[in-house]
Amino acid sequence: MVIRKAVPADAAQLVDLMKHVEESNYMLFEPGERKTSAEQLQQRLIAMDDKSIVLVAEEQMELKGYLFAINEGVRRKRHSIYVAIGIVQEERGKGRGTQLFQSLEQWAKDSSIHRIELTVLEHNQAAVALYKKMGFQVEGLKRDSLLVGGNYVNELYMSKLF
Repeated sequence: MVIRKAVPADAAQLVDLMKHVEESNYMLFEPGERKTSAEQLQQRLIAMDDKSIVLVAEEQMELKGYLFAINEGVRRKRHSIYVAIGIVQEERGKGRGTQLFQSLEQWAKDSSIHRIELTVLEHNQAAVALYKKMGFQVEGLKRDSLLVGGNYVNELYMSKLF
């Protein structure tokens, strides 16, 4: 498994991967809701500044996971990034998330990032366990934050400081 920075040529495969991951019902977008095109993502990758990065996990020229680390571009938040991660179903539990986070942390240190933050569905215990393993701490709870399958679910705010 190779972890590397996404390039514009990855856009089509990355959009397909994001849509696949969203079928898990653990993501913000519902299955089939994402309307991002490969061209839109390609332009986003081209325009990304040095305080944001998209990492991909690749095996035999096929993307198996991704991690978006986005900085808002506001001066007072230049030290902080928001993370979204997704791993293809059959690769979960094999250390892919750990590998993506390890690469992110090295990039973050090199980029003078002080804070990494994310939100996660409270009932997504596998993801919560990964984030805690990687040193993230729960900062708060967003009660009834999302409506998933007709049920209100909570999200956890989590962060890691360097």
